[in-house]
Amino acid sequence: MRLRDFFHSDRHALSLEVFPPVRDGNVDELFSTIDELAILDPDYISVTYGAGGTSQDMTVEIASHIKNIDKIEVMAHLTCVQATRDDIARVLREFASHNIENILALRGDPPAGSDHFTQTEGGFAYANELVDYIHQKGDFSVGVAGYPECHTEASDINTDIANLKRKVDAGAECIVTQLFFDNEDFYRFRDKALGIGITVPILPGIFPITRYQQITKIASLCGARIPNALLEKIHAAHVAGADISPYGIDYAIWQSIDLLTHGVPGLHFYSMNKSAHVIDVIRELPLQRGVNNDHSEGIARGQLHASF
Repeated sequence: MRLRDFFHSDRHALSLEVFPPVRDGNVDELFSTIDELAILDPDYISVTYGAGGTSQDMTVEIASHIKNIDKIEVMAHLTCVQATRDDIARVLREFASHNIENILALRGDPPAGSDHFTQTEGGFAYANELVDYIHQKGDFSVGVAGYPECHTEASDINTDIANLKRKVDAGAECIVTQLFFDNEDFYRFRDKALGIGITVPILPGIFPITRYQQITKIASLCGARIPNALLEKIHAAHVAGADISPYGIDYAIWQSIDLLTHGVPGLHFYSMNKSAHVIDVIRELPLQRGVNNDHSEGIARGQLHASF
Protein backbone atom coordinates (compact mmCIF):
# COMPACT_ATOMS: atom_id res chain seq x y z
CA MET A 1 0.00 0.00 0.00
CA ARG A 2 1.05 3.57 -0.68
CA LEU A 3 1.10 6.46 1.76
CA ARG A 4 -1.95 8.01 0.14
CA ASP A 5 -3.93 4.86 0.97
CA PHE A 6 -3.47 5.23 4.74
CA PHE A 7 -5.53 8.39 5.11
CA HIS A 8 -9.30 8.00 5.21
CA SER A 9 -12.07 10.25 6.44
CA ASP A 10 -13.49 7.50 8.67
CA ARG A 11 -10.27 6.12 10.17
CA HIS A 12 -7.23 7.75 11.74
CA ALA A 13 -3.86 6.67 10.38
CA LEU A 14 -1.37 5.21 12.86
CA SER A 15 2.37 4.92 12.32
CA LEU A 16 5.16 3.82 14.62
CA GLU A 17 8.86 4.60 14.28
CA VAL A 18 11.81 2.33 15.05
CA PHE A 19 15.53 2.71 14.42
CA PRO A 20 18.42 0.34 13.67
CA PRO A 21 20.01 -0.91 16.90
CA VAL A 22 23.13 0.94 17.98
CA ARG A 23 24.94 -2.26 18.91
CA ASP A 24 25.47 -5.25 16.66
CA GLY A 25 23.42 -8.30 17.55
CA ASN A 26 20.37 -6.42 18.83
CA VAL A 27 18.29 -6.72 15.68
CA ASP A 28 16.49 -9.82 16.98
CA GLU A 29 15.44 -7.85 20.05
CA LEU A 30 14.06 -5.16 17.76
CA PHE A 31 12.12 -7.73 15.75
CA SER A 32 10.59 -8.98 19.03
CA THR A 33 9.56 -5.42 19.85
CA ILE A 34 7.99 -5.05 16.42
CA ASP A 35 6.03 -8.25 17.01
CA GLU A 36 4.72 -6.70 20.25
CA LEU A 37 3.81 -3.45 18.49
CA ALA A 38 1.91 -5.36 15.81
CA ILE A 39 -1.03 -5.71 18.22
CA LEU A 40 -1.68 -2.01 17.61
CA ASP A 41 -2.48 -2.71 13.95
CA PRO A 42 -0.36 0.18 12.61
CA ASP A 43 -0.87 1.35 9.06
CA TYR A 44 2.90 1.31 8.69
CA ILE A 45 6.14 1.20 10.62
CA SER A 46 8.76 3.81 9.85
CA VAL A 47 12.44 2.75 9.90
CA THR A 48 15.09 5.44 10.34
CA TYR A 49 18.69 5.61 9.32
CA GLY A 50 21.14 5.47 12.20
CA ALA A 51 22.46 8.66 13.77
CA GLY A 52 24.07 10.94 11.19
CA GLY A 53 22.93 8.75 8.29
CA THR A 54 24.67 5.54 9.34
CA SER A 55 23.24 2.00 9.42
CA GLN A 56 21.94 2.30 5.87
CA ASP A 57 22.17 -1.40 5.12
CA MET A 58 20.45 -2.29 8.39
CA THR A 59 17.61 0.06 7.51
CA VAL A 60 17.00 -1.99 4.35
CA GLU A 61 17.23 -5.25 6.30
CA ILE A 62 14.78 -4.15 8.99
CA ALA A 63 12.35 -2.56 6.55
CA SER A 64 12.38 -5.70 4.40
CA HIS A 65 11.73 -7.91 7.43
CA ILE A 66 8.75 -5.79 8.50
CA LYS A 67 7.27 -5.73 4.99
CA ASN A 68 7.97 -9.25 3.79
CA ILE A 69 8.12 -11.35 6.97
CA ASP A 70 5.83 -9.52 9.39
CA LYS A 71 3.51 -8.44 6.56
CA ILE A 72 3.23 -4.90 7.96
CA GLU A 73 3.53 -1.96 5.61
CA VAL A 74 6.75 0.00 6.00
CA MET A 75 8.23 3.41 5.28
CA ALA A 76 12.01 3.49 4.99
CA HIS A 77 13.95 6.68 5.65
CA LEU A 78 16.41 7.96 3.08
CA THR A 79 18.77 10.91 3.59
CA CYS A 80 21.23 13.01 1.61
CA VAL A 81 23.96 12.61 4.23
CA GLN A 82 27.31 11.53 2.75
CA ALA A 83 25.54 10.17 -0.34
CA THR A 84 26.00 10.82 -4.05
CA ARG A 85 23.24 10.42 -6.60
CA ASP A 86 24.67 7.02 -7.49
CA ASP A 87 24.62 5.98 -3.81
CA ILE A 88 20.98 6.99 -3.52
CA ALA A 89 20.09 5.24 -6.77
CA ARG A 90 21.66 2.05 -5.41
CA VAL A 91 19.59 2.25 -2.22
CA LEU A 92 16.44 2.86 -4.24
CA ARG A 93 17.14 -0.26 -6.27
CA GLU A 94 17.51 -2.19 -3.01
CA PHE A 95 14.22 -0.81 -1.73
CA ALA A 96 12.48 -1.82 -4.94
CA SER A 97 14.00 -5.32 -4.86
CA HIS A 98 12.62 -5.78 -1.32
CA ASN A 99 9.14 -4.55 -2.27
CA ILE A 100 9.55 -1.36 -0.24
CA GLU A 101 7.32 1.31 -1.81
CA ASN A 102 7.18 4.10 0.79
CA ILE A 103 10.08 6.42 1.60
CA LEU A 104 10.54 9.31 4.01
CA ALA A 105 12.89 11.68 2.19
CA LEU A 106 15.11 13.77 4.46
CA ARG A 107 18.09 16.02 4.02
CA GLY A 108 19.37 14.41 7.21
CA ASP A 109 21.32 15.50 10.28
CA PRO A 110 25.03 16.30 10.14
CA PRO A 111 27.20 13.17 10.39
CA ALA A 112 28.74 12.28 13.74
CA GLY A 113 31.48 14.71 14.70
CA SER A 114 30.13 17.58 12.62
CA ASP A 115 27.92 20.48 13.69
CA HIS A 116 26.59 21.35 10.25
CA PHE A 117 25.37 19.65 7.10
CA THR A 118 27.72 19.66 4.12
CA GLN A 119 26.52 18.68 0.67
CA THR A 120 28.36 15.67 -0.67
CA GLU A 121 29.92 16.23 -4.08
CA GLY A 122 27.55 14.64 -6.55
CA GLY A 123 24.78 14.58 -3.95
CA PHE A 124 21.94 16.82 -2.80
CA ALA A 125 21.76 19.86 -0.55
CA TYR A 126 18.02 19.85 0.13
CA ALA A 127 15.25 17.34 0.71
CA ASN A 128 13.11 18.67 -2.15
CA GLU A 129 15.91 17.67 -4.56
CA LEU A 130 15.89 14.19 -3.05
CA VAL A 131 12.10 13.91 -3.40
CA ASP A 132 12.32 14.82 -7.08
CA TYR A 133 15.18 12.35 -7.69
CA ILE A 134 13.31 9.50 -5.99
CA HIS A 135 10.39 10.00 -8.36
CA GLN A 136 12.77 10.04 -11.31
CA LYS A 137 14.27 6.70 -10.30
CA GLY A 138 11.24 4.60 -9.46
CA ASP A 139 7.58 4.23 -8.63
CA PHE A 140 7.72 5.20 -4.96
CA SER A 141 5.40 6.99 -2.56
CA VAL A 142 7.28 9.74 -0.72
CA GLY A 143 6.73 11.49 2.60
CA VAL A 144 8.73 14.35 4.10
CA ALA A 145 9.39 15.87 7.51
CA GLY A 146 7.81 18.96 9.05
CA TYR A 147 8.90 20.99 12.06
CA PRO A 148 6.12 22.51 14.21
CA GLU A 149 8.63 24.57 16.19
CA CYS A 150 10.67 25.44 13.08
CA HIS A 151 13.74 23.59 11.85
CA THR A 152 16.74 24.46 14.00
CA GLU A 153 18.63 25.79 10.96
CA ALA A 154 15.78 27.86 9.49
CA SER A 155 15.85 31.62 10.05
CA ASP A 156 12.13 31.72 10.90
CA ILE A 157 8.96 29.66 10.65
CA ASN A 158 7.77 31.30 7.42
CA THR A 159 11.04 30.41 5.70
CA ASP A 160 10.75 26.87 7.02
CA ILE A 161 7.17 26.52 5.75
CA ALA A 162 8.26 27.80 2.34
CA ASN A 163 10.91 25.07 2.27
CA LEU A 164 8.24 22.54 3.21
CA LYS A 165 6.11 23.71 0.29
CA ARG A 166 9.05 23.03 -2.06
CA LYS A 167 9.16 19.44 -0.80
CA VAL A 168 5.44 18.98 -1.33
CA ASP A 169 5.62 20.55 -4.80
CA ALA A 170 8.40 18.08 -5.65
CA GLY A 171 5.99 15.21 -5.01
CA ALA A 172 5.63 14.54 -1.29
CA GLU A 173 2.33 12.86 -0.45
CA CYS A 174 2.31 13.40 3.31
CA ILE A 175 4.20 15.19 6.08
CA VAL A 176 5.37 13.55 9.31
CA THR A 177 6.34 16.05 11.98
CA GLN A 178 9.24 16.18 14.34
CA LEU A 179 8.24 15.47 17.93
CA PHE A 180 6.71 18.35 19.88
CA PHE A 181 4.96 18.78 23.23
CA ASP A 182 2.89 21.94 22.86
CA ASN A 183 -0.07 21.26 20.58
CA GLU A 184 -0.49 24.98 19.93
CA ASP A 185 2.84 24.86 18.09
CA PHE A 186 1.39 22.16 15.83
CA TYR A 187 -1.84 24.05 15.18
CA ARG A 188 0.07 27.20 14.21
CA PHE A 189 2.32 25.13 11.95
CA ARG A 190 -0.68 23.45 10.33
CA ASP A 191 -2.45 26.77 9.77
CA LYS A 192 0.64 28.27 8.13
CA ALA A 193 1.03 25.20 5.93
CA LEU A 194 -2.59 25.45 4.79
CA GLY A 195 -2.16 29.17 4.25
CA ILE A 196 0.66 28.62 1.77
CA GLY A 197 -1.26 25.96 -0.14
CA ILE A 198 -0.05 22.72 1.47
CA THR A 199 -2.97 20.30 1.45
CA VAL A 200 -1.32 16.87 1.92
CA PRO A 201 -1.99 15.07 5.23
CA ILE A 202 0.15 16.23 8.16
CA LEU A 203 0.82 13.52 10.74
CA PRO A 204 1.87 14.86 14.17
CA GLY A 205 4.81 13.13 15.90
CA ILE A 206 4.27 12.03 19.53
CA PHE A 207 7.07 11.15 21.94
CA PRO A 208 6.04 9.71 25.33
CA ILE A 209 8.81 10.64 27.80
CA THR A 210 9.70 7.64 29.96
CA ARG A 211 13.21 8.45 31.21
CA TYR A 212 14.55 11.62 32.79
CA GLN A 213 17.69 11.49 30.64
CA GLN A 214 15.56 11.91 27.52
CA ILE A 215 14.77 15.53 28.39
CA THR A 216 18.27 16.86 27.74
CA LYS A 217 18.66 14.69 24.64
CA ILE A 218 15.38 15.93 23.16
CA ALA A 219 16.42 19.54 23.58
CA SER A 220 19.88 18.99 22.12
CA LEU A 221 18.76 17.01 19.07
CA CYS A 222 15.71 18.92 17.88
CA GLY A 223 15.13 21.83 20.24
CA ALA A 224 11.63 20.70 21.24
CA ARG A 225 10.30 22.67 24.19
CA ILE A 226 8.75 20.79 27.10
CA PRO A 227 5.92 22.73 28.80
CA ASN A 228 6.77 23.85 32.33
CA ALA A 229 3.79 22.04 33.89
CA LEU A 230 5.01 18.70 32.51
CA LEU A 231 8.66 19.45 33.21
CA GLU A 232 7.93 20.30 36.84
CA LYS A 233 6.04 17.05 37.40
CA ILE A 234 8.79 14.99 35.80
CA HIS A 235 11.53 16.80 37.74
CA ALA A 236 9.72 16.39 41.06
CA ALA A 237 9.25 12.66 40.44
CA HIS A 238 12.91 12.31 39.48
CA VAL A 239 14.11 14.13 42.62
CA ALA A 240 11.90 11.89 44.73
CA GLY A 241 13.36 8.81 43.08
CA ALA A 242 10.01 7.89 41.54
CA ASP A 243 9.23 6.51 38.10
CA ILE A 244 8.59 9.42 35.71
CA SER A 245 7.01 7.31 32.97
CA PRO A 246 3.39 7.65 34.23
CA TYR A 247 3.64 11.41 33.71
CA GLY A 248 5.07 11.01 30.21
CA ILE A 249 2.44 8.43 29.28
CA ASP A 250 -0.47 10.45 30.69
CA TYR A 251 0.75 13.56 28.90
CA ALA A 252 1.04 11.68 25.60
CA ILE A 253 -2.54 10.42 26.08
CA TRP A 254 -3.80 13.95 26.72
CA GLN A 255 -1.76 15.37 23.83
CA SER A 256 -3.00 12.69 21.41
CA ILE A 257 -6.67 13.06 22.37
CA ASP A 258 -6.45 16.82 21.97
CA LEU A 259 -4.89 16.42 18.52
CA LEU A 260 -7.54 13.92 17.43
CA THR A 261 -10.24 16.29 18.67
CA HIS A 262 -8.72 19.02 16.51
CA GLY A 263 -8.94 17.03 13.30
CA VAL A 264 -5.53 15.48 12.67
CA PRO A 265 -5.60 12.66 10.09
CA GLY A 266 -3.69 10.32 12.39
CA LEU A 267 -0.74 10.01 14.77
CA HIS A 268 2.91 9.05 14.47
CA PHE A 269 4.64 7.63 17.58
CA TYR A 270 8.36 7.61 18.26
CA SER A 271 8.73 4.23 19.97
CA MET A 272 12.45 4.39 20.84
CA ASN A 273 12.45 0.65 20.05
CA LYS A 274 10.25 -0.09 23.08
CA SER A 275 6.68 -1.33 23.02
CA ALA A 276 5.09 -1.11 26.48
CA HIS A 277 4.73 2.67 26.78
CA VAL A 278 3.46 3.06 23.22
CA ILE A 279 0.86 0.36 23.79
CA ASP A 280 -0.13 2.04 27.09
CA VAL A 281 -0.82 5.27 25.24
CA ILE A 282 -2.51 3.97 22.11
CA ARG A 283 -4.82 1.56 23.92
CA GLU A 284 -6.41 4.60 25.60
CA LEU A 285 -7.09 6.54 22.42
CA PRO A 286 -10.30 6.67 20.38
CA LEU A 287 -8.75 4.99 17.35
CA GLN A 288 -10.65 2.51 15.25
CA ARG A 289 -8.46 -0.49 16.01
CA GLY A 290 -8.81 -3.88 17.67
CA VAL A 291 -6.60 -2.91 20.61
CA ASN A 292 -9.07 -0.19 21.63
CA ASN A 293 -11.80 -2.11 23.44
CA ASP A 294 -12.87 0.75 25.70
CA HIS A 295 -11.16 4.11 25.40
CA SER A 296 -13.36 5.90 27.95
CA GLU A 297 -10.66 5.61 30.62
CA GLY A 298 -8.10 7.19 28.31
CA ILE A 299 -10.41 10.10 27.56
CA ALA A 300 -11.00 10.54 31.28
CA ARG A 301 -7.26 10.57 31.89
CA GLY A 302 -6.84 13.10 29.11
CA GLN A 303 -9.47 15.36 30.66
CA LEU A 304 -8.02 14.84 34.14
CA HIS A 305 -4.58 15.98 33.04
CA ALA A 306 -5.71 18.88 30.88
CA SER A 307 -3.86 21.04 33.42
CA PHE A 308 -0.69 20.00 31.61
